[in-house]
Amino acid sequence: MPDKTISESNQTITDPTISLSQFWENFKVVTQPYWYPTESGGRAFSEVIRSWGMLLLLILLIVAFVAVDGLGSFWNRYVLDIIIEERDLYKYYDTLLVSCLFIVSLTLLVGFSKFVRKRIALDWYKWLSNYILKQYLSNRAYYKLNFKSDFDNPDQRLAQEIQPITSGGLRFLATLLEKVLEMTTFILILSTISQQIAIYLIVYTIVGNLIAIYLTQELNKINNEELQFKADYNYCLTHVRNHSESIAFFQGEDQELKIIERRFNKVLDNAELKVDWERGQDIFNRAYQSAISIFSMFILTPLFIQDKIDYGEISQASMACLMFSNAVGILISEWGTSGKLSSYIERLAKFSDTLKSVIKQPEELSTITTIQDNRLSFEKVTLKTPNYDKIIVENLSLSVQPGQGLLIVGPSGRGKSSLLRAIAGLWDAGTGRLIRPSLEKMLFLPQRPYIILGTLREQLIYPQTNHPISNQELEIILRQVNLQHLLNRIDNFDVELPWENVLSLGEQQRLAFARILVTCPSFTILDEATSALDLINEENLYQQLQKTQTTFISVGHRESLFNYHQLVLELLEDYRWQLVPIEAYQKQKNDQIKINNHQNNELKRETSGENQSSTQLNNLIVKTPIKTATKPNSEPNAINISVEKEPENQSDESPPENSTPRETSIENESVEETPIQALSHYQIKALCEYALGTIRNKGRQGQSITTKDGYTYRYDKDPKVRKWVRD
Repeated sequence: MPDKTISESNQTITDPTISLSQFWENFKVVTQPYWYPTESGGRAFSEVIRSWGMLLLLILLIVAFVAVDGLGSFWNRYVLDIIIEERDLYKYYDTLLVSCLFIVSLTLLVGFSKFVRKRIALDWYKWLSNYILKQYLSNRAYYKLNFKSDFDNPDQRLAQEIQPITSGGLRFLATLLEKVLEMTTFILILSTISQQIAIYLIVYTIVGNLIAIYLTQELNKINNEELQFKADYNYCLTHVRNHSESIAFFQGEDQELKIIERRFNKVLDNAELKVDWERGQDIFNRAYQSAISIFSMFILTPLFIQDKIDYGEISQASMACLMFSNAVGILISEWGTSGKLSSYIERLAKFSDTLKSVIKQPEELSTITTIQDNRLSFEKVTLKTPNYDKIIVENLSLSVQPGQGLLIVGPSGRGKSSLLRAIAGLWDAGTGRLIRPSLEKMLFLPQRPYIILGTLREQLIYPQTNHPISNQELEIILRQVNLQHLLNRIDNFDVELPWENVLSLGEQQRLAFARILVTCPSFTILDEATSALDLINEENLYQQLQKTQTTFISVGHRESLFNYHQLVLELLEDYRWQLVPIEAYQKQKNDQIKINNHQNNELKRETSGENQSSTQLNNLIVKTPIKTATKPNSEPNAINISVEKEPENQSDESPPENSTPRETSIENESVEETPIQALSHYQIKALCEYALGTIRNKGRQGQSITTKDGYTYRYDKDPKVRKWVRD
């Protein structure tokens, strides 16, 4: 995963209108599937109604709480007037029951409102997680995401960034509703006591919130980077855990520590910047709330001294100012945390959009047509990489009938595994038709077997989840793949162990073969599935495979695999291929070995005269003047040039033995310093870095050769020429 400092989603948007519009679009992507589903196959109507009913109940509870709180302020004013002015003890006792009812009501309303809010958040979280997870695992989106270079850390987005959206989002909205209602209620209460104070508080609130919004925007940028840096840091630690053995073999702890520290330092730098900004925000919040209380005291206290208001009104006004300031402070605090919530929403919205884009088939690009049938066949298939930038194989046409075995060979990087990906439907970029059985009838065995997190029984029946098979049958299968010793490590097949660490690579490959014997697929695809096994175990497994009557396709380099297949598909250069029976391919290999041995013997015989041949070839280009011509009318600058001549009618193969070069003296002729333009295989060999056998093969295939001096030669196959001529 690339180490990104700032992701695409963290780019600064300076225009608040654009920022709000983008947030609203992201918010709809996250909330609409749950609260207002429009896609077919979405949430059931009854479930949507239930969710809206719960939300309406939450709103009613919040409204009831604010209303009771506002009425409580009037009741407290009445009680204080009894205590301060009337001083009637019996009348005060009569108010205690109502006061207790207010306290109990507020307590119950707060408790139930929080419970309903958390219940809604939990239901939303459960549904949204399953919704995103289904998108992630459908149509192999999790696999296709690997080809999106601008997308990272899907695991963290699934595991850590959905729950804060549901819980934090509902908390923010509930708090916003509650505090706005409280501010409105207590502003109205203040206006009945002093309109001047109410007006001042409204202006004060507007100014304070503008400052809070500015601070929040700066914190949003920091929060975005915090999520990215933490995701990269977590991925780095996970990478070390997944590759611990390789790191231990290389003793790469120091280098890994440097990489981890580099990413952790980014987290620390971001945290320090966040602390600095939050310090200023905390100071502002505290000062903002304190100023409201002081402000009310400066206005109300003189009015009480002048007997213009009673003590109960002062208490109610002070309480209203205090509740107002608390509401404002909580709102400002929520605005600060909303930046992180906005970052979560933005990242999850991008995740959802990316999943939809990778699942959707490209309309303007050609794809391989897949047809289901009880056979495997390629019909003029041209396969390309998923990003369409490279051709793997061109116009491939072959058919593998049930019961046959096909072996795919070729140099590393030629596209053998890519063909298997095409069969599995992972890669479909290209043209042509692919006919294959349904994927449920096929089983793929990669070179590095996939070991799941589960019990031994689950390992053996994978990818099926409920395969009816007894313990005795599983024991027989383990013996067939030479894994009977596993029975001594465990008490039963339902023991869960970290099998990827418990089993060696060879044992894992044998365990993968055991899955074939358990599930009995119609077609089995093996990508170097026996590379870690010795020949005895490989022979045993392929013999067990042949007994199942499954049709199998193998990718491998071992010659021992020839014994178990009937056809060979060889991938060649320039997207070419050949399909031959196994006997014909083995004959080709043996013939090629004989040719190579013959060429090596020729090279050994020619080694002794190589220095002399190189000297003669150097004379082809230019020679130092030997003597000036003495014939009449000769040019004063004429020189002698020695040219090596090959025997006439020389074939494309090696020259006749005991043949010797002839020298021809050219006199009385002015010669320019240019290379000879018709050369033999041996002369070309001295001018380039290719072996003699490679030069001959290039000549047969019509390929050109560029020599060390920068000239390009092609082989003229004309029987009268049979030389390398310069283009």
